Amino acid sequence: MHVKSHFKQALAAISGDSTAILQDLRQMLAVDTSFPPGNGYGAFANLMESLLTPMGFTFQRVSVPESLWHSPDGSAVGERINLLATLPADAAENCNLYFHVDTVPPGDGWHYPPLVLSQTGERLIGRGSADMKGTIVAALAALRAAQRYKLKLRFNPVLLLCTDEEGGLYPGIRYLAEQQLFQGHMLSFNGGAVPRIWAGCFGSLDVKIRVTGRAAHSGDPVDGINAIEESQSLMQALMALKQRVEKRTSAMPSPPHFAGKPLTSRLTLAMAQGGSKGSTLPACFDLLVNRRYAPEEHFDDVWQELTDCITQSMSSSAALSTEHYLIGHLAPVSDPTGPHWPRWQHALSLGFGFHTDDFAAWGSSTSSDMGWVQQAGIQEILLGGLARPDNHIHAADEYTTMQDLVALSQSILAYLADDFSPTQGISL
Repeated sequence: MHVKSHFKQALAAISGDSTAILQDLRQMLAVDTSFPPGNGYGAFANLMESLLTPMGFTFQRVSVPESLWHSPDGSAVGERINLLATLPADAAENCNLYFHVDTVPPGDGWHYPPLVLSQTGERLIGRGSADMKGTIVAALAALRAAQRYKLKLRFNPVLLLCTDEEGGLYPGIRYLAEQQLFQGHMLSFNGGAVPRIWAGCFGSLDVKIRVTGRAAHSGDPVDGINAIEESQSLMQALMALKQRVEKRTSAMPSPPHFAGKPLTSRLTLAMAQGGSKGSTLPACFDLLVNRRYAPEEHFDDVWQELTDCITQSMSSSAALSTEHYLIGHLAPVSDPTGPHWPRWQHALSLGFGFHTDDFAAWGSSTSSDMGWVQQAGIQEILLGGLARPDNHIHAADEYTTMQDLVALSQSILAYLADDFSPTQGISL
């Protein structure tokens, strides 16, 4: 009973740790790790070592070789430093707590400085507050509480602080998994504050297309080739392919907000850029195509279909050249459940107040770098996080709340603590 009371005290103490939680979040948001270009990973690793050293962690820095992540378009810049932080707990099994440290760029439309922690009402605003630096903050608060109350841990926590989830050719977790630099099951925080049993997700391709013409005066275009106008057949072909692709359904269960509609493959014209002024024919036109593919589809088939569309649509164009290359790839995730899921579900119920019958299994046509982990041989991947439909992830004024940070932290503590028994209710 004395040990159990320590566990309950540790859970309750997280709510009183708001000063440290806010300070950790403030420091993490201030380090610009946006991808592209991703040149802030070293600074973030320095910060994490300074926060984790007093807690007794040991560290291993692993850089992904440039030959693997270098992109032809030059969008990725800087050393890809991944940090493995290990806390020995004398347990028989490791639990790998996965975080990606990169964020999307701030973008436009912010009402608050994106790399500064701003508070308004319940909202804690800043780029990465929910996706996903806030989840790192929650894990640190859980481990501080465990150490303060000297709780025995069921698992040895290994923090995997990884690069290039938001894009790029070679996410850091892929390299760590392929090099077999960690063992044990995976707890990924690239999910939401919802009672979800993860059923997997789609893969994703980012393909850059460059059409090259020849610049000339628009009023006297002798020998000029307008790269934008020459790309009309390409865009029409891509839109026709989009209609075919988005009729393909997956057997993966869809999210609740789909109201029973199936998940479908997707093709998106995500970026178009060319030209500089009205008096000049544009010499180059760039397109970025994103293709989300279901676990039932095969990468080779998806790639062939897309590249055939590009080459065939431009076969009669007057453009000097049409080039295309892969600049980002995430593999799909299929059936990531395993023996640790019931314990994690009960831990989430404790932290967030979910009931057992709230949980449902569903996947999504969004993507994750956990597909590479599965391909490297680790099948079971638990999922949690801070994402909610309305907290502006990947948009202006991204936010989380202290309530969700505390709830996730309590869930993490419960999952790791040896004194947590899923079969016995714990009231706070």
